[in-house]
Amino acid sequence: MISTLLALALIFTELSLLAFGGGNTILPEMHRQVVDVHGWMSAQQFSALFALAQAAPGPNMMVVPLVGWHVAGLPGVLVTSLAKFGPSSLITGVSVKLWERFRDRPWRQWVQAGLVPMTVGLVSASAAVIVEASGGTLPLALIIAASAILTTVTRVHPLIVLAGGALIGLGGLI
Repeated sequence: MISTLLALALIFTELSLLAFGGGNTILPEMHRQVVDVHGWMSAQQFSALFALAQAAPGPNMMVVPLVGWHVAGLPGVLVTSLAKFGPSSLITGVSVKLWERFRDRPWRQWVQAGLVPMTVGLVSASAAVIVEASGGTLPLALIIAASAILTTVTRVHPLIVLAGGALIGLGGLI
């Protein structure tokens, strides 16, 4: 158990330091670590935990404590949460102060302009990982496509889309 907790601490500390552009940018690496490298869960289980985390109120990185719970129970929740949220929070606090200090510098706009496409790419990679883990069959792929189109093109609230997916699942239609 100690070696598992230490592995979780190392993985989520690294992910904390890599979470540039938002928490979802680290989903591909989180998935790779917990599914492919350590085999703590299947891709489908990871996808289900991610969906549950997105349906719950609160920050979008609620998947972190859920992964910790799945792997090592309550100690896993504590370790993954502290490792993921601690280092990045400290760095963010320092960075915000420095960023404000240089608010009138022209290079700041250049940095921001360069970071936007990188962040979009990281978030897109995260979406691709979740889609790949979730869409193993044609009905699932159609639900994924319909959900993406519905939330992109209309103003339907994502919770309504999630509820629709839950009802499809409960109805045994997949």
